[in-house]
Amino acid sequence: MAPLRFAANLDWLFQEETTLPRRMEASSQAGFPAAELCFPYSCGAQELREAADRAGLEVVLLNTPPGNKGDKGLGAVPGRQAEFREALGLAVKYAKILKCPRIHIMAGQIPLGAERDAVADLMEATFIENLRYAADILAQENLIGQLEPINNRITDPRYFLTTPQQAAAILKKVGSPNLKLQLVFSFAAGHIQIAQVPARHEPDSPGELDYSYLFQLLETMGYSGYIGCEYAPKGDTVKGLGWLYSYWKSHGVMRSGS
Repeated sequence: MAPLRFAANLDWLFQEETTLPRRMEASSQAGFPAAELCFPYSCGAQELREAADRAGLEVVLLNTPPGNKGDKGLGAVPGRQAEFREALGLAVKYAKILKCPRIHIMAGQIPLGAERDAVADLMEATFIENLRYAADILAQENLIGQLEPINNRITDPRYFLTTPQQAAAILKKVGSPNLKLQLVFSFAAGHIQIAQVPARHEPDSPGELDYSYLFQLLETMGYSGYIGCEYAPKGDTVKGLGWLYSYWKSHGVMRSGS
């Protein structure tokens, strides 16, 4: 069985470095072959392309721009369809320059002061409209769109997309093969991300998930995509990578840093 492949999420890892290009270099030096760049838009796309080339790093995931300060995406936000299309266009531009195959389409939040039940139908209709538009654009560029539910009890009580079931139902209504589910550890997803539960630290830190078993299961299932490391290191990023270096050693993988 082929060893699993891991990507550093640079919104979470290598925060010791102050710029995104330096985080890209640090992740490569630590042994990562790939990175997720959630919000790269404060840097020029060509600057990041050059940084990725220097580091020998593959970029495997971007997010759509979140919107205005405090926003968490525009996909399901009524009345902001034009802003969504502009944000999607920017994400596609970056994805093409960075040779990134996937874009996480952020749903956005319930408007301040609104009750979830009162706006749910309108927000779902808005999301479906925007996703159908996005699916056509992404198909033209040979890109994949990802939807990620976010836990509204732990992470963000106002985020619209909160469960895998809700996301799957919306994807079914859109009916596009180039839109997929993205979850923090899910076999059915188009992209997998990992973090320990509930504290969201390293996979080998104390918590509810046995990642040694889960990695073995993914290997048995033949999972060949990247696994995004989207966790908050308890301390120095590199010092917390013992779990990854142990995995590589046990599978005969030789990488710098390990």
